Amino acid sequence: MTVKLTFLGGLGEIGRNCAAIEHDGKIALIDCGLMFPEEDMLGVDLVFPNWEWLKERSDDVMCVIVTHGHEDHVGSLAYFLKDFDVPVYGTDFSVALARGRVDEVGVEAEFVGRPDNEWTECGPFKFMFVPVSHSIPQGAGIVFDTPEGYIIHSGDFKLDPTPVDSRPTDLPQFAYFGWEGVRLLMSDSTNAEIPGFVPSETSLASEIQEIIGRAEGRVVSACFASHIHRVQQMVNAGLANGRKIAFLGRSMHRVTGVGADLGVLEFPESEVLDIVDLMKLPPEQQLLITTGSQGEPFAALSLMASKRHKWVELEAEDTIIISATPIPGNEKAVSRVISKLNRTGARVYHGRNAKVHVSGHANQDELKTLINVVRPQSFIPVHGEYRHLRAHGGLAEAMKVPDVNVLEDGDAIVVDGDRTEVIRRAVDASYVYFDGSSTDDVKTAVLKARGHLADDGVMVVTVGIELSTCKIILGPDINSHGFVDDPISIHKQVAAGVRESLENIDPKTRPEKQQLQKAIREAARKVTNAQTSRKPVVIPVVLEV
Repeated sequence: MTVKLTFLGGLGEIGRNCAAIEHDGKIALIDCGLMFPEEDMLGVDLVFPNWEWLKERSDDVMCVIVTHGHEDHVGSLAYFLKDFDVPVYGTDFSVALARGRVDEVGVEAEFVGRPDNEWTECGPFKFMFVPVSHSIPQGAGIVFDTPEGYIIHSGDFKLDPTPVDSRPTDLPQFAYFGWEGVRLLMSDSTNAEIPGFVPSETSLASEIQEIIGRAEGRVVSACFASHIHRVQQMVNAGLANGRKIAFLGRSMHRVTGVGADLGVLEFPESEVLDIVDLMKLPPEQQLLITTGSQGEPFAALSLMASKRHKWVELEAEDTIIISATPIPGNEKAVSRVISKLNRTGARVYHGRNAKVHVSGHANQDELKTLINVVRPQSFIPVHGEYRHLRAHGGLAEAMKVPDVNVLEDGDAIVVDGDRTEVIRRAVDASYVYFDGSSTDDVKTAVLKARGHLADDGVMVVTVGIELSTCKIILGPDINSHGFVDDPISIHKQVAAGVRESLENIDPKTRPEKQQLQKAIREAARKVTNAQTSRKPVVIPVVLEV
């Protein structure tokens, strides 16, 4: 019996990780993540995978299996579960984070937390979560026991020998399946271009301790809320230096609450205060752990940098630690926030001037180690931009993996005995844009129109016309926004051009309103393009008089 894998996202971008595995006529989804919008996606809040093709087979979809709780792997789950009433499987922490997001949207679903290294069955699917180290607790690779042999998805991982939670990547378990025989390996490609090994998470402890230890005023530390291991190290350093702690940001409160409930984040409750109470203490006794490491405009750190935070006004004696690497596309926003923070006089530490961050993704030597341990018959690089996938595929080829395929979103692969068939563009894997509260109305054409408005502005041309004679009774009146700084002269020329165009229309032809609107639009565009080389969006308004 054949096994088919179809990739809906994550192969060519950072985010939208989602794949469908199919056998015996049934389908399970591996992750269901989102992507944050790029600069040209104006007005878009989030980007989802396209699972429209699955709706035609909704009765065949059995479950969603998540590798870990990051937004790029579980962020679109709530909207998927609106369309598909299926259970979600993952480790306890992963499903707890996913459940919180789904509950916020008001969707009811079944979440099943499963232990490491135990088989789980759902319909024809038999799978196991194998521990991997990552920048979030309880990350896991997934091993599928299929009719075609073992198929493994690594999840996001690195080979940290001394992780904060003492839960390293379980190489012995992966090696066991390697000796048994792995038909296909899908592996994280994010750092496939970077040589060597990623330093251990615990290697940051001494630097963080030293920075907080010599800080004269308050300390503000920003990181991803989901990076509980980093939060734990900040908490430990703060407590060791006699500081009380406050968490800032909605997601920080939510994730640290889940972490504390499940025992993956530990701190004395008496040492964690509400921000209002913390600010009553002397600055040298304060440690704020906050969101905003990606330069988000309304996150706590950005508001502090702009001197708009409700409770925190930074002083020259304060210390800021930004313990994260910018997500691709966020570099400018992060740089702007760092510059603003420096203007306050505070000392700012980040990944480029201090050892306060390490990646959660494996570098080349770690990727090669996993390939060597698993020894797959076939290999597909996943999770990364296309250049990362190509680099990872090259590593697998250098290690003599028999069958290496670099795929893209929308591609599928069929495993049938010793045969592996790649199907290009098997499904539509285009972006699905989430705008406010809906994905229904945001199409590519809408984004192009928004880009046009942003680039060249809009011009409204209002004309009152007696349709029977085509005589202009009112106007043309011209209004424009975002077009040129001093539009008066251009408005006069546009009005003259529109008047001339309308006067050339023979009233005997009995032009319809749409024809007049077209004539106005073309005349206005001709003048603006000739005079300014710009093409604003022209909205003709014809008033029947």
